[in-house]
Amino acid sequence: MEKLVLTTEDSFSIAAHLFLPEKSNHKLLLINSATGVKQHVYFSFAKYFSEKGFTVLTYDYRGIGLSKPKNMKGFKASMRIWGSKDYKALTDYIKINFNDYQKYCLGHSVGALILGMNKDSGIFDEFVFVGTQNAFVGNLKFRTKIEAYLGFGIAQPVMTTLLGYFPAQWFGLGESLPKNCAYDWRTLILNRKSTNGLLEKTDDYSKILTQKTFVIRAEDDVWLTEKGVKSLLNDTYPNLRPTYRLIKTSESEKGEIGHVNFFRSYNRKLWNIILNELNK
Repeated sequence: MEKLVLTTEDSFSIAAHLFLPEKSNHKLLLINSATGVKQHVYFSFAKYFSEKGFTVLTYDYRGIGLSKPKNMKGFKASMRIWGSKDYKALTDYIKINFNDYQKYCLGHSVGALILGMNKDSGIFDEFVFVGTQNAFVGNLKFRTKIEAYLGFGIAQPVMTTLLGYFPAQWFGLGESLPKNCAYDWRTLILNRKSTNGLLEKTDDYSKILTQKTFVIRAEDDVWLTEKGVKSLLNDTYPNLRPTYRLIKTSESEKGEIGHVNFFRSYNRKLWNIILNELNK
């Protein structure tokens, strides 16, 4: 594992890690993290794939993990910047250093939503979507819908306004988020257009993406619904070519997958699901 510092086009430093295999299969996998999830969560998964011959890249969006400033209050970042600047720094690096490789991108949650914000998403041969959807509250189950209205309709904007950032960890929602990342997340939940509502505010390349896409959804992911997943593929990425895989809790050794735990080492045997897909 090698630590990298990549510079975005607006001169921000993004912390990344490169996992090089002992014997390369000439395939590269980029991992786009979920909202507020540090790249360290994906290290075991990345190491596993490097052991199978893949070159793997992980990174933290600005405001998260190793790309976090000392003072979060008023820090300038948004999900749109994550997609158009931070993720773009990674694809620039890949084009320079691994241009002749077969290239894959795994988008976990928001990591799939930002693909449409970067024209260079076209460099990838295939996408893997894990735990991602158009998260509009109308697509959610009843109990989650109530939590979403209370959390994103009241608690989140109040706390973000008071503190100048959103203390997501107080609510069990991962790392603290820069103010505009929190507001973009609110758009995803409360705006009927969801992801398309963000894409309207930035350069939108979602409709030119035509790749094969392997879409994984966990049975016990309470924030995810089949309706939301299908909305993302039908309304936001209509030209992708998806195949779907529902992972049942009985397939997990701990009987626990949820929204993030697919990447925990105790679910290592589930990683073959993606490995087999990318080795076809």
